[in-house]
Amino acid sequence: MHCFACQSAINPDDSWCPKCGAAVRQRVDPDSERRFVTILRADVVDSTGLVAELEPEDAVSRLEPALAAMRASVRQFGGIVSKELGDGLAAVFGAPIADDNHAPLACHAAIELVRRVASLGDPALQVRVGLHSGHVVAYMVANEFSKVYEIGGPAQHLAARLEQIAEANQIYVSEACQSLADGHVRFEHLGSKSLRGFGQPLQVYRILGASDLSSWRVRRARSVSRFVDRTTEQALLDRSAGQSRAGRQTVLLLGDAGIGKSRLAHEFAQKLKAEGWRLIDAECSPNLQGAPFSTLKRILSSAMDAAARDPGNPREDLPALQQSALDAVLDVPFSNPQWDELEPPARGRVISEASCAVIQNVASRQPTILLLEDLHWIDRASDAVVAAVASLGVPGLLVLLTTRPNGMPVWIARCNAEIVAMRPLDGDSGLEMLFDMLGPSEANADLKSRIISHTANVPLFIEEVCRGLKDSGTLRGEWGDLALVRPIDELGIPTSIQGVIAARLDRTSRQQRLVLQVAAALGPRSSEAVVRNVSQLPEDIFQDCLASLDRAELLARIDSDLENSLEFKHEMVRQVTYESMVEKARESIHARVLAAFEGDQSWRDDPDSLCYHAIRAKDWAKAFAYGRSAAQKCLARSAYADAVDYFRTAMNSLDKTPLTRPRETDAIDLRMEARMAFIWSGRVAEWVDLGKEADQRASQIDDVGRRVAAMTVMAGGQNFYGMPAEAVILGEEVVGLAEQSGNPGWRNLAQYNLGQAYFIAGRYREAEQTFARARANLMGAEASAPYGTPPKYTLLLCCMMKSLTHTVMGELDTAEQLQRQAASIAAETGRPYDRVAAAYSGGWLRLGQRDPAAAAAILEDGLVLAQKHGIRLFVPVLACHLGMAYLEQGLFDRARRMLTEAREEARAVGYTSAVLRSSIYLALATNKLGDVEAAQNMLREARNTARQQGFSGLEAEALFGEAVVTPPSSPEVRSIVLAALRAAIAITSESGARPLREKAEAMLNGMRAGGDQPG
Repeated sequence: MHCFACQSAINPDDSWCPKCGAAVRQRVDPDSERRFVTILRADVVDSTGLVAELEPEDAVSRLEPALAAMRASVRQFGGIVSKELGDGLAAVFGAPIADDNHAPLACHAAIELVRRVASLGDPALQVRVGLHSGHVVAYMVANEFSKVYEIGGPAQHLAARLEQIAEANQIYVSEACQSLADGHVRFEHLGSKSLRGFGQPLQVYRILGASDLSSWRVRRARSVSRFVDRTTEQALLDRSAGQSRAGRQTVLLLGDAGIGKSRLAHEFAQKLKAEGWRLIDAECSPNLQGAPFSTLKRILSSAMDAAARDPGNPREDLPALQQSALDAVLDVPFSNPQWDELEPPARGRVISEASCAVIQNVASRQPTILLLEDLHWIDRASDAVVAAVASLGVPGLLVLLTTRPNGMPVWIARCNAEIVAMRPLDGDSGLEMLFDMLGPSEANADLKSRIISHTANVPLFIEEVCRGLKDSGTLRGEWGDLALVRPIDELGIPTSIQGVIAARLDRTSRQQRLVLQVAAALGPRSSEAVVRNVSQLPEDIFQDCLASLDRAELLARIDSDLENSLEFKHEMVRQVTYESMVEKARESIHARVLAAFEGDQSWRDDPDSLCYHAIRAKDWAKAFAYGRSAAQKCLARSAYADAVDYFRTAMNSLDKTPLTRPRETDAIDLRMEARMAFIWSGRVAEWVDLGKEADQRASQIDDVGRRVAAMTVMAGGQNFYGMPAEAVILGEEVVGLAEQSGNPGWRNLAQYNLGQAYFIAGRYREAEQTFARARANLMGAEASAPYGTPPKYTLLLCCMMKSLTHTVMGELDTAEQLQRQAASIAAETGRPYDRVAAAYSGGWLRLGQRDPAAAAAILEDGLVLAQKHGIRLFVPVLACHLGMAYLEQGLFDRARRMLTEAREEARAVGYTSAVLRSSIYLALATNKLGDVEAAQNMLREARNTARQQGFSGLEAEALFGEAVVTPPSSPEVRSIVLAALRAAIAITSESGARPLREKAEAMLNGMRAGGDQPG
């Protein structure tokens, strides 16, 4: 433990720091949580210059008026002063109790702060303010004398930097704060500014003043959706409107923020207005909760405006005392000694009587709807008057109120109000809303379903999620015609509604919050038994919590035949619950979940879940073990991309455990085991890197056997990623080392890799001999292969590559026998990878047998299988040879498309030889389609690349292709063609590629005999 002031080490039991004497501050961890808030930082400009020459007492007195004004302004708008800084303060809005209006409240507090300091009449006292909205860690700090609510995190530093660059009596805000308060406050954009400590310039805004728009008008201006559904609620309102003609009716629309109360209320009010009703509308403001009669003032102003066209004033017949009461509320100057003599309670009664008289007078002249929104924000003085108005027995008056569940007034039952509980939209209405915003395109069907599930059909949430996707560029176009331009991993939670959800969570008890947190850690749906086990609450309390959370529409019980499950009403509640936990709390819950799973036999066969919770519990040893098990499970079901992810998880987790020799041997073995997942999914560069990392680790612990294994993996990757000459040198070295090490498994794999290196280099005779040795070893009584690769699998690859080699050399009968053996192994194992490998060599063999139709059929099946299972390493070579089969059948356009795809996929994978071979045969298809010059250029480039990099076999194919596509139009060109054919013959004679040599010789002999056309 360290002192907060001097950072000296102190004992946990100390009350004072032994070095500097500061009181020890202790964190109260249970109260620590993540919050999305708005932070206000303010200070007095040039405070040092103001007090530098003063005595301490005088210095305090000089600055105290400004500090008092700052504190009062923050508290007026519901903020918490988290720290005083001598010449300023830091405050937070939206914590410890969440408030979805934290940004507008903070902006209004800042405006009031500047106004109050300016009103002190001291020109030397000037302030500057910075505001930023962001995530913080909020917690209580306790010392011997008090508790202080503090916040931590980068967000508070950004607010401080904005305050530091602000001019005197100005308020600078971040883009995050501006986007949340826009409409409630007027801003001026100042452009991007560099702030100390932040790498990139940030957008900065200056507050110009408060807006005169109502909250409804702000929301309405921002909305991009139309009103949908609410048939049931509208029917209830229609009935109440009809009944109000016989007597006053009061209706309360009850629902959480975003559910659509205001939208329904205003749509209905406008409908009545169109039918001849008079509308009096007002709203309660969170900014004015502390201002007496602020709501009533709005009601009376609206009533006066609504009756302005009527003959006579609705207040003319009132007694003088009641008229004075109205003037007092409306801030109209008046003089009435009788009013001055009244005590405050008596004044309140007169104000209530006068207000009721005005509303009664208005309603008696014309059917009237009084719409009052957001009753949960009403000021205390207005609340009593509104209660009286709602209880009036006046025919033709419909009082329509809206409120959140936590703001339902105690008097609502006394006025016999009908309470309409607002529910989310039904599924069809939610889709209708999305249809209007996103458009009719079927391409967005999956996205619409995800949004419905994510938001549980809450209208505001639907709209804000769509807006967030559009603002981020994920959706492009205009509203009503939007297109998804990139995949979406998570829909996320727009900052505009984080506070809405957090405010709902704040209404839960500590025990209910614990149940939510455990369920959130488990995912969108969880087992009731597991949540009960992990939360460790007594059964009766646990059941009470579930019932309360179900009523609050946060977490619902889903009964099934197998077990009771718990499900979040929508994903955003789960995400906000989870994100509100500090890291330490998350780790604790995940550790308890992990222990619960490990103690339950049914979860032991689910390494995916065990790995997930081990990672989040930061139990790295278990994360390694379960990640490895999950990867092995994925390999068994041919889910190669998932296996890669889990192997990475296992490797990263293991590296976070203490460095020991056993850890390093595990790290090397893990990389060797992971190689297959990386190979099969076509991650060639990462495959090579696995070998390099393993080689470095093996060298550091002087483990020769594991170094041989690592070099074998590197050699295999080099065949695809590097130059053939380098691959051959490395392969020969590794085979020698493997033979010396006495490990037959790695020796056999090293021989296979070397044979592949010879093949890619165009040294087919040496390739055939090397494959033969490896195959003989793998077919022997003591066949062996590295762990993670049973001998039969490696044998199949040897048969595949040996069949390819004999096909290239024209030894088709031998190639056929090897292909049968490969196909037999693939049929026996049934693994997609083996079936794809057998299809590759089978297609190549049929091409060698001059049966392109049969080759195409085999290769098409193999390509589909490879793409389905993510066996990406084979995709470019299968596509290439399928294009060659189409070319042989005269399907030139189809061949060009397939060969183009093959080349692009080979480039993406990093498969150099496949890029070259695809380019060569793409050139031949291009030539057949009439673009001779393009074909010649492609072949020339491929030939030069093959020669420079050492692909002699492909160089011969490119030379022969050049001869085919080049018309001998002149003696000079004829000489070039003859030279290309002679070069191809020389290379194939040395390599053993007899069929290609025979083609080149036949063409050469034809030209010597006087033929003008080589092909």
